[in-house]
Amino acid sequence: MAEEEEQLTAAQREQLEAELADLEGPKRQAVVEAIATARGHGDLSENFEYHAAKNEQGLLEARIRTLRARLDGAEIVEQAAADEVGVGSVVDIERDDGQKLTVEISAVGGAGTVSPTSPLGSVLLGKKVGDTVDVSAPKGAWRATIANIH
Repeated sequence: MAEEEEQLTAAQREQLEAELADLEGPKRQAVVEAIATARGHGDLSENFEYHAAKNEQGLLEARIRTLRARLDGAEIVEQAAADEVGVGSVVDIERDDGQKLTVEISAVGGAGTVSPTSPLGSVLLGKKVGDTVDVSAPKGAWRATIANIH
C-alpha cells in the first residue's frame, strides 16, 4: 500500500527539524552518558538505572526514526491564502450544538491541532468563512460552520 505524502508548511518542517536536531544531539548524548554511568554501578542484570537508560535510548531512537521518515516523505506546501483553510491555517469553528473550537490544521501535532487527514481536518481544507461542513468522526457525525480563518 503506497503511503500518502505528509503535507507540511515550511515553518512546520523547521519545527520538526529542530526537534530532530535536539534529539540527535544533546538528548542522545545525555542518554549515552546515563548508560555509561549506570554501567559503572556493577551487575547489569539487576541494575534498574541501566535498564531504564536503555529503555529511554530505545524510545529516543524510535522517535528519531519516525521524525526522519516524516521529513523524508514530506511535501512542503505554501500556507493557504487567509480566506481559505489549508495546512497551517488556524480556524475558529462553531459546532451545531453551540460549542466553539479553535484548531490549527497541522501535521506536526500538539495541543489544539488537527491533522489534515483527520475527519475534521479533511473536511475543512479548501473551505472559506461561512461554509458549513459535516464531520464524520468516530464518536458520531456533527456539523460545524467556519467562523474565522487566521
